[in-house]
Amino acid sequence: MPSETHFLLMYDYVEDILERRAPYREAHLGRLTRLKQDGRVLMAGALGDPVTGAAIVFAPCAPEEVGEYVLRDPYYEAGLITDWRAIPWNVVI
Repeated sequence: MPSETHFLLMYDYVEDILERRAPYREAHLGRLTRLKQDGRVLMAGALGDPVTGAAIVFAPCAPEEVGEYVLRDPYYEAGLITDWRAIPWNVVI
């Protein structure tokens, strides 16, 4: 079975993300919903309790697509993401 390279996008958030995200949340989730409907994102969600970051699994794509997504993410534009990394994930099963 040939492997497919997905991308696992990991975000680190500011400490007070839950208080600061409200003005940007609808746009952030709207973009993710459209990408999921298009088959480009498989799943996404917050990490931790309390929330410290998030993970987004991209369907096979070029690494540049993931970077472009980040730069246009309303959370990134608002300074709510302190760090991010796109990790190639060679899915075999």
